[in-house]
Amino acid sequence: MAKQKGAFMRGLDNMIIKEIDRPVPKKGEVVVALEYIGICGSDVHYYHNGKVGAYEVDLSQDYMLGHEAAGTVVELGEGVTSLKVGDRVALEPGVTCGHCEFCKTGYYNLCPDVRFLATPPIPGCNEEYIAHPADWCFKLPDNVSTKEGALIEPLSVGFHAANQGDVQVGDTVAILGSGCIGLCTLLSAKAHGAGQIIVADVVPARLQKAKELGADIVIDSREKDAVEEIMKITEGRGVDKVFDTSGAPVCIQQTAYIARRGGTVILVGISTKSEISYSFAQIMDKELTIKSVFRYRNIFPKAIAAVAKGAIDVKQIVTHEFDFDHINDAYQECVTNKTDLVKAVIKVR
Repeated sequence: MAKQKGAFMRGLDNMIIKEIDRPVPKKGEVVVALEYIGICGSDVHYYHNGKVGAYEVDLSQDYMLGHEAAGTVVELGEGVTSLKVGDRVALEPGVTCGHCEFCKTGYYNLCPDVRFLATPPIPGCNEEYIAHPADWCFKLPDNVSTKEGALIEPLSVGFHAANQGDVQVGDTVAILGSGCIGLCTLLSAKAHGAGQIIVADVVPARLQKAKELGADIVIDSREKDAVEEIMKITEGRGVDKVFDTSGAPVCIQQTAYIARRGGTVILVGISTKSEISYSFAQIMDKELTIKSVFRYRNIFPKAIAAVAKGAIDVKQIVTHEFDFDHINDAYQECVTNKTDLVKAVIKVR
């Protein structure tokens, strides 16, 4: 059987590359020669801490991370007619059952039986080739690179967040956290027609990137109180839509104070704490709407179209790129570089 290289966690803060079998497509699958793989914050949490929320890596055995990917179709499984060899595709990493009430009603991101790449125990895609259902591989237009294709997955989270918040033309928006998902939310809110966009974070490089991508005002939360600053900027009104993309308890708590009366809070970032104190007095007094985000649904085609059209320039998010043989260095950089790393990708070939 043909072989390929795959990268695996071996304990915490350690990744090794070993030779594994190259996949053979089953019925309805295609084999994709991966070209770019993104490193998500969840990948870094698994790599460094061994868990994200309720999901935990079994550290007694090697485990493959990675779920943001794009490449070129090199082999077709039986019955595949929607794609051909040579097509460049972005991979949606969550393969759902298709039969439960959530799948049938269009809320497939809530499918309890989803097999999502790099969510334990399902292995990820940090490898040279992957077999993936053709239905979850989305063809990229000629003017969208596979590097951009690998960013469609995190962009879809931001796109779904903007949809959940029902961002309208002219809305005043605040985003707490300007990591990759915060920036994708910024790009998506901007594409939805948001008016003034305010971004708060504690990492200057991320705030600078937010400015480059279209934030009107950025707040360094180490130096200024985000709530006070946003209320000052909005002359005491608050914002129409406030997104927390950080998952930090203090930021989640701030959302109720930042939203205007009748406004909407959208919780995007995953907190490491299962319980967080929250001002229900603010919610009741302001009649706030609270929405949450779990991955995305029915977004990939729209996100790809937005990038192809030029409405969203997602490639600007990338600050660091590594080749596959240096993937452990890439993950180490993601863990240790809090100064200027915003988004890292792996160039496979």
